[in-house]
Amino acid sequence: MLPALMFGQTAIDAYNLSQSDFKGTARFMSMGGAFTSLGGDLSTLNQNPAGIGVYRSSEIGVTLGLDIASTKSSNGAFSMSKNKTTFNCNNFGYIGAVYTGSDVMPYFNWGASYSRVADFNRAYKGKGAMTGSLSNYIAGYTSAESWNSEDLTAYDSFNPYMEPMGTPWMSILAYNSYLINPTGATSYSGLWNNKTSGEMTFDVHEKGYTDEYSINFGGNFANIVYWGMGFGITDIYYRSSVYYTEDMSNATIPSLDANNNYVGTRDGGAGFGLDSWKSISGSGFNFKIGTIIKPINELRIGLAVHTPTYYNLKQEGWAGVDYGYNPNIEGFVQTNDGYADYFEWKLRTPWRLLTGISGVIGKKAIVSLDYEYRPMQNMTVKDQNGRNWTDVNDDVKTYYNAMSIVRVGAEYRLSPQWSVRAGYQIQTSPSTTVALNGETPVFTSGPDDTETTPSYSFDKSTQYISFGLGYRYKSFYVDAAYVNKQRESQWRAFTPNDYTKVGNNYQESSPHSKINLSSNQIVLSLGVKF
Repeated sequence: MLPALMFGQTAIDAYNLSQSDFKGTARFMSMGGAFTSLGGDLSTLNQNPAGIGVYRSSEIGVTLGLDIASTKSSNGAFSMSKNKTTFNCNNFGYIGAVYTGSDVMPYFNWGASYSRVADFNRAYKGKGAMTGSLSNYIAGYTSAESWNSEDLTAYDSFNPYMEPMGTPWMSILAYNSYLINPTGATSYSGLWNNKTSGEMTFDVHEKGYTDEYSINFGGNFANIVYWGMGFGITDIYYRSSVYYTEDMSNATIPSLDANNNYVGTRDGGAGFGLDSWKSISGSGFNFKIGTIIKPINELRIGLAVHTPTYYNLKQEGWAGVDYGYNPNIEGFVQTNDGYADYFEWKLRTPWRLLTGISGVIGKKAIVSLDYEYRPMQNMTVKDQNGRNWTDVNDDVKTYYNAMSIVRVGAEYRLSPQWSVRAGYQIQTSPSTTVALNGETPVFTSGPDDTETTPSYSFDKSTQYISFGLGYRYKSFYVDAAYVNKQRESQWRAFTPNDYTKVGNNYQESSPHSKINLSSNQIVLSLGVKF
């Protein structure tokens, strides 16, 4: 089963940009984010806009967060860790409560906020014994598509990267750095053979954010039914940098004559490093609507629906190979002689459904439970003119499932001034079993086969445990929270394929590693109600 390269933006990028993180005020985070039926917090402007209808006074507040993350990769006997610390503003917002004097709708409220809804900052590295080579993967699809050496080489005024014939940029890069070598007019071999052994390393840096600017309106009917609606404008930025190396012995390496002309292959030592990056940025918009029903003072029921976020995006990328073969061949080649691949595209993230129920025990305690449904398989990508990329959207359904999120939170008031809180949240894996286990081809080539980052990762479940403390003095409040996050992912250097599989075992046919992310967040909120 050899995958041919596709034409279109990748499903992996669509998922990366559709994620939202666990962010908000310290009170919201310390209670696991279980606020769909509670309201009365600035974070509800991004969760259930009906929470704005609960307010009976105005409020202004700010939240700051410190995130200390440790990422550990493990591959057999190899294990490596990398740390990253970030500081940001979780949110800043204002709620204006207007008393109408009406018994039917006593309050009409409005609010505006800035929120960091996703944080893409992550860094990890690792190494391990090779189970196959990226070069063989490239040789396989280059041969399958019948590209000849003239399609892959620059000469006179011919630049293979810019020709309309659509030659894969990774094939051009690999051919000119001797990662793949001709065995016929349109056939190629990689460096790996049945005698080869080696070690691979990888070093990955991801950074970026999704920020949302929200405007919300809401109110309540007879202090029983609370309603709200909100419009969000999002600003997104994502950048990844991947450095991947292979170091092999007994490889199938190129042989050159005295004039440095290619004359065939021989056995020898081989090593190369692929340095690739991509940057994606853009803006989008969404709409939210919700309600909270309070049939009795001790019970609240909440429901909210978020439309997809509709993005217009710009993307660019670059790659280079530093190579060396023993004996006497070494050099450096980059994809495009200094200019970057650039294109524009559109993304529609999945819609979201949130439900919640909470109980108020006297004036001392609150217990809350939330459930959220996100059909990640409904992500949709289009070109800049709005035409569907059907192949990519089919890949989305192959790689991703619907994701469920369960949130539980509790608060106990020790005194009129002090409260303690705790919460828990679990997110099921958005990745299908075949994607996690390497049982299906994963396409990363991008539009017109110009993308040059073959590695990718799929996430498993994510868990959060949180605790917090709150203090109130007259109209002033300060809240603090501690949040621990645990998530495991599966990273692969390239998609499993026929050319390096072990028997019929696709799971072991490409270098891969488990990635364990553990982060500790400290969150502080300050605000005034008036």
